[in-house]
Amino acid sequence: MAGKVEARKAALRGKLVDLAEARIEAEGLAALRARDLAKEAGCAVGAIYTHFDDLHALTLEVNGRTFVRLGAVVSAAVDAAAGQAPNQRLIAMSHAYLGFAADHPKLWRALFDVEMRSDGPVPEWYAAAMARLFRFISEPLAEIFPHYEPRELDLMTRTLFSSVHGIVLLGLENRISGVPGEQLRAMIRLLLEQVGQKS
Repeated sequence: MAGKVEARKAALRGKLVDLAEARIEAEGLAALRARDLAKEAGCAVGAIYTHFDDLHALTLEVNGRTFVRLGAVVSAAVDAAAGQAPNQRLIAMSHAYLGFAADHPKLWRALFDVEMRSDGPVPEWYAAAMARLFRFISEPLAEIFPHYEPRELDLMTRTLFSSVHGIVLLGLENRISGVPGEQLRAMIRLLLEQVGQKS
C-alpha cells in the first residue's frame, strides 16, 4: 500500500514538472502560476506545496532539465569539433548555445530570469550543471593560454561566456544594440577567432 502511495506522489511530482516546463516553454516564466498549474494537473493548489517549497523550487526543477538538454547540445558540438583548433571548438559550442537559445527561448531565459544570486543559497546540482558548461569553455582556453593561473582561466572563461551570452541575448530580443539574427553566428565567430591572437 505504501508503495502505491509513493508511486502516486512521484507521478504527481513528475506531472507538475512536466506541466511547468510546458507552460514556461510556451509562455515564459511569468506565466507559471500555482492555480493554473493545479487546474491542469487535476490537483489542489496545496498539493503543489507538498512536493515543492514554492514555485521557485519548481522552476529550479524545470531549469535542471533545461541544463541537461543544453549540456547535451553543447557536448555534441564539442565532440563534433574534436581535433580542431581550440578557437574553432569555442565557436562550435557557442553556435550550439545560440541554436539552443533560438529553439527554446523561454526555457533558456528561465535559466537566468529565476532569482538566484551567486552569494546566496544555490542547490549543489545547479552549481554543478553550471560548472560543467563552464568546463566546456575553460578546456580550450587552457590550450590558448597555457600560462594562465586557475583564477585567470576562470575569469577568462566567465568573460567569454558573458560576451557570447550578451550577443545571443541582445540578438534574440532584437535589441537596438544587437545585430540581426542572421548575423549572430558571424558576430560570435568574429569575437572568438580573436581570442589569444596577438595584435
